[in-house]
Amino acid sequence: MTPITPCLWFDGDADAAVDHYLSIFPNSKRRTVSKNGPDAPGAENSSLMVSFELDGRPFLALNGGPAFQFTPAVSFVVNCETQDQVDHYWERLLDGGEPSQCGWLTDRFGVSWQIVPDRLGELMSDPDPERSNRVMQAMLKMIKLDIAELEAAAADE
Repeated sequence: MTPITPCLWFDGDADAAVDHYLSIFPNSKRRTVSKNGPDAPGAENSSLMVSFELDGRPFLALNGGPAFQFTPAVSFVVNCETQDQVDHYWERLLDGGEPSQCGWLTDRFGVSWQIVPDRLGELMSDPDPERSNRVMQAMLKMIKLDIAELEAAAADE
């Protein structure tokens, strides 16, 4: 089966974005680079398309120019087992970017990410609606998600 591959449209900084992402995610690598030819709209020999993998998942980065911008309507979810993982991905992806709320951030290239502990899904699906609501209310007050605070909200009686 052919995988679905996200293509990220950049305005000239695809190489820098790929390098940044490769430095953050394990099991990641640059695959191929297509260069602009003499008749392309970009500078000759500059990167047009970069194929790469983040944690084994395929991506493309296109230096397509200023015609399109990223929006939070599309984001990448990074599932984390531990608070250390949440902290790592949050700090590295946020570097030069902007935090939002509920674990969302926009990186320095304009790409939106959600840094989500696995524990959040477990707590939100608690069969006790009061417990899951307390977790939801706690999450809505957070910028970066904190597992201990989410668990404390669930335990509150």
